Amino acid sequence: MTITALTPRALPGGKLVTAVTYQRVSTREQAAKGGQREGFSIPAQRTANQRKAADLGAEIVAEFSDPGYSARTMNRPDLQRMLRYIKTHQVTYCIVHKVDRLARDRLVDLQIHSALIEAGVALVSVTESIDETPSGTLVHGVMSSIAEFYSKNLAAEVTKGMTQKIASGGTPGRAPIGYLNVRKQDEQGREYRTVEVDPERAPLIRWAFGAYAAGDTSVERVVADVTARGLTTVPTPQRPSKPVTTSGFFKLLRNPYYIGQIRYNGAVHEGSHEAIVDVETWQRVQRLLDSRARDEVRFRKHEHHLKGLLYCATCKSRLQLTLARNKQGNRYAYYVCSGKTSKRTNCTRKAVPVGIAEELVAACYKRIGIDEATYNALAQQVDTAFDERLASRSQELAELVSNRKRLEAEREKLINAHFADAIDLETLKRHQDRIRAGLADIDRKLENDHEEQAGQRQHLGSALKALTYCASMYERSDDQARRLANQTFFERIYIGEDEEPHAKLAKPFASLAPASSSLVGCSSKTTTVEARGLEPLTSSLQSWRSTN
Repeated sequence: MTITALTPRALPGGKLVTAVTYQRVSTREQAAKGGQREGFSIPAQRTANQRKAADLGAEIVAEFSDPGYSARTMNRPDLQRMLRYIKTHQVTYCIVHKVDRLARDRLVDLQIHSALIEAGVALVSVTESIDETPSGTLVHGVMSSIAEFYSKNLAAEVTKGMTQKIASGGTPGRAPIGYLNVRKQDEQGREYRTVEVDPERAPLIRWAFGAYAAGDTSVERVVADVTARGLTTVPTPQRPSKPVTTSGFFKLLRNPYYIGQIRYNGAVHEGSHEAIVDVETWQRVQRLLDSRARDEVRFRKHEHHLKGLLYCATCKSRLQLTLARNKQGNRYAYYVCSGKTSKRTNCTRKAVPVGIAEELVAACYKRIGIDEATYNALAQQVDTAFDERLASRSQELAELVSNRKRLEAEREKLINAHFADAIDLETLKRHQDRIRAGLADIDRKLENDHEEQAGQRQHLGSALKALTYCASMYERSDDQARRLANQTFFERIYIGEDEEPHAKLAKPFASLAPASSSLVGCSSKTTTVEARGLEPLTSSLQSWRSTN
C-alpha cells in the first residue's frame, strides 16, 4: 500500500499527461498467495496498468494498492490516499485493470467516480471500454452493476453453502485451538476437508478447562500456566505460532465447540467433530465466568490498588473487596475470602480490613528490597551468566549463519537452473518451499537468540535495579502507581490466620529477590476482624462515601 512517486514528463506542446494506478484483491490469502509479499494478482494488475499508461502516453506519478480489502466499502487505506492525492496533484488518468477492482457496489462506484470527475481525472479500465461518452458511461454503469451483482450473489451462495455445512455438522472456517483443519480423500479419491483433534494442543486445552473449573484461580493465571506448558496458536503460511492472548483465552473458554457444538449466527448447532471437554466441566466454567463477570459489574466503582492481588492462605481462594454498612449508613471496606462467601470451601477465614491489608503489602516491599552492595553482586552474577551462555552458543550461532548462506546460495542456483531449463517449475517450487522454510527457521532462531541475550539481560538488570528502591518508591506512589507496582512485583500475596503474609513473586523477581523461594514471608503483626466490625476507611477509599 506504499505510494510510489515518480517524476512526470512533459510531452511535446507542453501538455503534461500523468496517471495514477490502483490495484486490489479481496482477501489476505490472495495478497500472500505463493508466499509472495503481494501474491500474484496485484503485480499482474500493476504490470497491465503500466502497459496501458504507456499506450496512453502517460507518466505514472503514483501507484496505490489495497491487498485484502473489499470493494464494497470506501474504507480502504490506499483508496483514500489516492482520492486525497488527486485533489492536490495534476493527474490525467486513473487506471485500473477492471472496474470491479475499484468498486463492487454502485453507491461506492458513484462516490469514487464523482471524486475523480471533480478532480478532472478520467477513469480508464485496461480490459473494458469505458470513457466519458454516452456509450462509455453506459458500459461503465453496466459493468458496475455486474460487479455488484457478482459480489452479492457470491455472498448469498457462500451463506447458503455455509448454512448447509452447519446443518450437516461441519465446521465453518478455521477450527479453534485444539483442533486441526485437514484434507482427506474418500474411497473414490475425492478430496474433502474435515476437522481432527490436535494431539499436541488438545490435552493442554482440556487441562486449562479443568484448571479453571476448579474455581481457585483466574483466567490470567491459567493463561500463564498453560503457556508455560507449551500452548501456542496453530501456525499458518502467513502467521507463525504464538502464545494465546488473555482476551483470546476468554473467548476460548466461552466456545461450545469444545463440547461438540458449533455457534453460528447466534444459534448453537450440533457438530460432527469430537468433543475434547466434557459438558459438566464446560458448564462449570461458564458459571464461574458469569459469576465473576457479575462481581466485576458489582465492584466496578470500587477500585483499589490491592484488588486481584490478595489470596486466602487457608483455602487459597481470592480475597474479594467488599463494603459493609453500619447503622448510621457509613461504609467500611474489607477483603473477604471468596471461597467462604461463595461456599465453595469450608474456610473460616476472617475478614481483613483494607487498612491492615495495605500495611501488610507495604511490609512485603520492605522484605524483598536489596541494598546497593547486594545489587552490585547480583548484577555481576547476571552478566557473568549471560557471558558464559553466549560463549557456549557461539559455535551453534556460527553454524546457523553458515547454513543460512548455504541455503541462499542453493536458492540462487535453483533459479539459474530453472531459467536454463535444467529443472521444471514444479521442482523449483518444491525446493523453494523447502529453502524458504529452512531460512525462516534459521531467522527465527537467530532472532530469538538475540532477544534472549540482549532483551533478557536488560530486563534482569532493570528488575535488579527496581529491587533497590521498591519500598521507598511504593511508599511515595499514588494508588494507580501502586497498583502497577503490585502487578509487576507480585503474582499474589497470601494472608493467613497466623497474621503473616506470604508473597509469591512475579518473574523475574522470584529468582532475584534475596530468598531461597519465590514465596517470601513478610513479617508484620496484623489484626483481622469480622465484616461487621467498624474499621474506618483508608485514605485511598474515602471517596467511596460520596459515590456509593
